[in-house]
Amino acid sequence: MDLAVASQGRFSADIQQVYEQWDALHRWWNNQDPSQLDGAVSFSSEELGPPVPRPRQVFCLGANYAAHAAEAKVDAPESPVIFTKFPSSLTGPASDITLVSNRVDWEAEVVVVVGRTARAVSRADAWSYVAGVTVGQDISERRLQFQGPLPQLSIAKSLPGFGPIGPVVVSVDELEDPDDLVLGCLVNGEEMQRSSTSDLIFDVPELVEYLSTMCTLYPGDLIFTGTPEGVGATRRPPRFLAAGDVLETWVEGVGRLRNTLVPNDVPVAVAPAHTDGAHS
Repeated sequence: MDLAVASQGRFSADIQQVYEQWDALHRWWNNQDPSQLDGAVSFSSEELGPPVPRPRQVFCLGANYAAHAAEAKVDAPESPVIFTKFPSSLTGPASDITLVSNRVDWEAEVVVVVGRTARAVSRADAWSYVAGVTVGQDISERRLQFQGPLPQLSIAKSLPGFGPIGPVVVSVDELEDPDDLVLGCLVNGEEMQRSSTSDLIFDVPELVEYLSTMCTLYPGDLIFTGTPEGVGATRRPPRFLAAGDVLETWVEGVGRLRNTLVPNDVPVAVAPAHTDGAHS
């Protein structure tokens, strides 16, 4: 539905601006009969871009599933491990992802969309500051990630197209249990990851509480909550994405991404890896 048409201009056709009015949107929608609204349109999922196209901030969590920390042979963190993914990496649920090397890896994630300005929010109130959740992939170039003396998490995960999200944002009230969302991914139909957010070391309320004590969260900001076990770099032997691979990522009750890996004539400039290292 075209929200700008349905609301007779009360809400913007720019979905990013709608997150700034999330509470007002809920109040308006709860007083509507959808069958009486104008603006219904047909579309294909292949036409969709990212449902949060221009967030001010994108937060990511490292080693936030117990089983993933174990497979990466790292201790479970005592506090959330935060890095960022640059907004320019975001792309849609059916977009092609350009390979930049032979060390590109998958990371299925539940992505939280902030719905209200949040500062020093308590764990008990945290879900009320969330607009909804969407499906995400934290695509990672492992060689770039571990070149040099310190991990280069943000840049290795922010290359063009390395942040597919979508196809929709599902509001929290539509989730049967927002603290127990089943997620996973497949490569060419073969299951690589399957887990539940019940295995998160720091769950969504803890993350909202922690992040909002460190900085201000704004409507439309994204939180990539971490990836479960089953990434390519920790397999023996390691397995990475190749041109022509189809990567499907899903969260039960939320949706599915379907991204195809395509070759690139200009690979990213990275030094040869000395180790695959730990992974986020």
